[in-house]
Amino acid sequence: MDFLSNIVQQVITVIYSFLHGIGFANYGVAIIIMTVLVKLILYPLTKKQIESTKAMMELQPKMKAIQEKYKDDKQRLNMELANLYKSEGVNPLAGCLPLLVQMPIMIGIFYGIRDFQYEGSASFLWMESISAPDPTYILPVLSALTTFIASKQTMPASAAGGAQNKMMMYFMPLFIGYISLTFPGGLVLYWVVMNIMQIGQQYMMDKATQK
Repeated sequence: MDFLSNIVQQVITVIYSFLHGIGFANYGVAIIIMTVLVKLILYPLTKKQIESTKAMMELQPKMKAIQEKYKDDKQRLNMELANLYKSEGVNPLAGCLPLLVQMPIMIGIFYGIRDFQYEGSASFLWMESISAPDPTYILPVLSALTTFIASKQTMPASAAGGAQNKMMMYFMPLFIGYISLTFPGGLVLYWVVMNIMQIGQQYMMDKATQK
């Protein structure tokens, strides 16, 4: 993981150096640019993962009905579930590979930004330094809010009523917001921008499917 985090830090440094060359040196902007580039590069994998996850969530009511009907016959249960996946054109493992590819990258970015050694000023908008937690709590609030919007956006209406899905939809944003209180501002800034990109990409995907 050190290898990936080192690459992330080098990318931030290169972007910062470019910004410095045009007279706009700012680490916060460098992190934003890097995040946008990463999300654009990973968009095909993100799209595949979201589509697969959404399809599986939409099947949950039918899956639960089958599980209840054949709860005492495991062999028949597995066969009926396989038939359901086949008839609906859904591969339950389709979202795993994109996630497996993205996870090391996301972890590398996390450690790369968290442990980044800023040279000179690391101020950004209202923050004196993004190497420290946001003292105004603006970024932690935005991290919770954008996480909630992104989660709600990707959850099908048919699955939103489930107690477990409801709990995750509300608990996860609150948890993210809470831990963001202690994370460096630069790391939380990355998370907020990543969520905003995710929301935008999901919106475009939804618009495309409605045509």
